[in-house]
Amino acid sequence: MRSICLYFQVHQPFRLRTYRFFDMGRDHNYYDEYQNRYIIRRVAEKSYLPANKIMLDLIKEYGAAFKVSYSISGIALQQLEQYAPAVIDSFKALAKTGNVEFLAETYAHSLSSLKSPEEFKAQVKAHSMKIEELFGVKPTSFRNTELIYSDDIGAMVADMGYDLMLTEGAKHVLGWKSPNYMYCNAINPRLKLLLRNFTLSDDISFRFSQQSWGEWPVTADKFVSWLNNINKEEQVVNIFADYETFGEHQWAETGIFDFLKALPAAVYKDSDFSFKNPRDLATELQPVSAIHVPYAISWADEERDLTAWLGNDLQDDAFDNLYALKKVIDGTEDQQLIRDWNYLQTSDHFYYMCTKWFSDGDVHKYFNPYQSPYEAYINYMNILSDFTIRVNEDAKKRGLNPLEIMQDLAEKQKEIIKEVGKNVKHGLQEGAKEVSQKAQKARVEAKKQLKAAQELRFEDLQDMSKTRLKNFLKEVESEEIAKALKGAGEDLSSYITDNMGVRAKKKLDDINKQLKKVSKTDIKKSQENLMKKFKEIFK
Repeated sequence: MRSICLYFQVHQPFRLRTYRFFDMGRDHNYYDEYQNRYIIRRVAEKSYLPANKIMLDLIKEYGAAFKVSYSISGIALQQLEQYAPAVIDSFKALAKTGNVEFLAETYAHSLSSLKSPEEFKAQVKAHSMKIEELFGVKPTSFRNTELIYSDDIGAMVADMGYDLMLTEGAKHVLGWKSPNYMYCNAINPRLKLLLRNFTLSDDISFRFSQQSWGEWPVTADKFVSWLNNINKEEQVVNIFADYETFGEHQWAETGIFDFLKALPAAVYKDSDFSFKNPRDLATELQPVSAIHVPYAISWADEERDLTAWLGNDLQDDAFDNLYALKKVIDGTEDQQLIRDWNYLQTSDHFYYMCTKWFSDGDVHKYFNPYQSPYEAYINYMNILSDFTIRVNEDAKKRGLNPLEIMQDLAEKQKEIIKEVGKNVKHGLQEGAKEVSQKAQKARVEAKKQLKAAQELRFEDLQDMSKTRLKNFLKEVESEEIAKALKGAGEDLSSYITDNMGVRAKKKLDDINKQLKKVSKTDIKKSQENLMKKFKEIFK
């Protein structure tokens, strides 16, 4: 028999409260408790609880013939434990049936796989422990935040011990191939891949109640007829969707719950399909080929890329400044800092800064607490500035030198504020003035920190922002860089060369071909010369 794999994502972020300039240094509570409590309870009542009851009833009716899988972010689990514990109990009841698979993901529903392998692995481990603690099962299959995947990310997942991962069946990746087979990672073929059938998934998630759609209304029998039209040789149809599809995105009045109840009966009556979990399929199916994904994909928007979260100036600035704190925050024992570090990584904060208001505009407005992406950016950066001050203070107590993080943050904000001023109305311009005042204050503080720094090491260039590093590299000799990099680690070398211009890279390659063995003394001297130059440029 051919298979249907039902997988649902459960996630809600900790939403941020309106945080002003004058809150910095005085109030470290960043979260809108009322909205977080209200939304999680609303979604629990309208979606999670009724959907879980239907799933449990279907399992009781069909036994092992009906299976379903979930990934629940650690952030969502925390809110459910706090505000809607009945949902946790209902998932525990599903777990006890043995027919439900819980997948691993990042604890904070973050974009860490795109920035920090260490943070990525730490969050996946923390999430797996949370799932095992609550439901008594250790996840063995993996899905990344928003199904984000690339060859490199898949290789990291395989290195963590997972042999199966879920991702999007993106057209620009598959070409003529069908998503209805098992595939594998191009770097490590041991990692099998299940690809989302976005057409059938979106028929349920987005088009189910769209009366202008030619296929409306969607019934279980009609959906099964679409399944039957699939080539008989194709092995598995992966229906992946947000769990909020049931009752929240598609209200109960649309008939979505009736559709869910009727689907298994229609499948077993009129098709040769059965329901399987990812783990079943990992055991039963072998990959037909590898898929090559050099650039990350996701299940978001028409492009199926990362532009829902990253790509515009607002998103990239906030993202870079957040992860500039990674090495400084490592090792802290301050539990409040660790909590906020996790919550601020949640991908939704960057999603709210998206400026794509075309075909996917309505999607980006859903559960969005901001009037515009510029307002989302200003609010997030206000909070990040206060958080950065706290991280720096904690670092000083631990005897560390936080370098120029505050200065980078302030200077970048000033640049972005110019963009904000061009695109927002009077109300948000007032907010931009507040950020400008904050930026000035932050620059003064940063200069004090930089002056007090004992010594800037060559290795610390890895902690520099991309903008600052690129500006620096334009001012130094390629030969000096080539010598200095002879004694640098792979991560630092990659970070520096990735931020060099095309001509500078070519020149560096030519110099490396000519350079013979470089002594440790020459390496150290070149590194010292570069850091001396750095201090002259940015004094």
